[in-house]
Amino acid sequence: MEAFTGVSLLVIVGIVFFLILFTYFVPIGLFITAYFSGVKLKIFKDLVGMRLRKVSPVVIVRSLISATKAGISLDTALLEAHYLAGGNVIKVVNALISAEKANLNLSFEKAAAIDLAGRDVLEAVKMSVLPKVIETPMVAAVAKDGIQLKAIARITVRANLERLVGGATEQTILARVGEGIVSTIGSSDSHKAVLENPDSISKVVLSKGLDAGTAFEILSIDIADVDVGTNIGAILQTDQAEADLKVARAKAEERRAAAVALEQEMFAEVAKMKAKVVEAEAEIPRAISQAFREGNLGIMDYYQLRNIQSDTDMRNTIAGKDEKKDDKKNG
Repeated sequence: MEAFTGVSLLVIVGIVFFLILFTYFVPIGLFITAYFSGVKLKIFKDLVGMRLRKVSPVVIVRSLISATKAGISLDTALLEAHYLAGGNVIKVVNALISAEKANLNLSFEKAAAIDLAGRDVLEAVKMSVLPKVIETPMVAAVAKDGIQLKAIARITVRANLERLVGGATEQTILARVGEGIVSTIGSSDSHKAVLENPDSISKVVLSKGLDAGTAFEILSIDIADVDVGTNIGAILQTDQAEADLKVARAKAEERRAAAVALEQEMFAEVAKMKAKVVEAEAEIPRAISQAFREGNLGIMDYYQLRNIQSDTDMRNTIAGKDEKKDDKKNG
């Protein structure tokens, strides 16, 4: 009895396993759903073949049902190929349905290429129908009069499905618009003209065709805010004046150092001359003694020389006192 029970249990487990395996490889439920939804599929060639090709029948069948109900005819083989390539089949089909309702010319091949390129094809279709507004960061530029202006622009863009594969992203649009704002403000003669007519910036920037080579089409550029920044011209002039002052001080210090060096050199020359005078004066007594010994100088000549020297010293002393009195008067 126990052996019969064990065999029965194994048979039941085997039957259950076989049913699970059969329903996995032969999705009867999906076949019935597809049949009553108007999607013609062969159960063994299509559904079982998808399992063997490691393609999810649920994704393919639901995508075919959605496309058929929307009036779009799709090839099962193309859906399977896109699935095997790593694409998002459901998102591609939903994008095709949205494009069909919006009267956009979008083929399955183009939608699949956009999806495989890493872009959200459904979001791109939505952006083609409903344009998106992106805002630039604050852009600072300086007009010709030296006044800095800070501007923020809002850009209305629409996805261009033809250029979506290989086209530049929103960051390129923002960079180009920022560059256009800087060049437009920089070419203005006065910041007042920009403040009085800020739409002149958007007109000039929009006329440059900044959406070339991008995945978007620029519909409009609107200046949201313009503020006055710092006076860059005055700051530059102040910095230049400070630099000129430093240069002048350096040159004056150089001239002062040269004058001090020249003065020290003159003092050295004067000291040398005084040393020579002292040396010469020291030779006078020796010369007088030599003259006495040789008989070239008499005693009366010597006294006359001393009188002349005393008279000279007296005159120098009187002259020195007079100079001191004059200095006191002038002081």
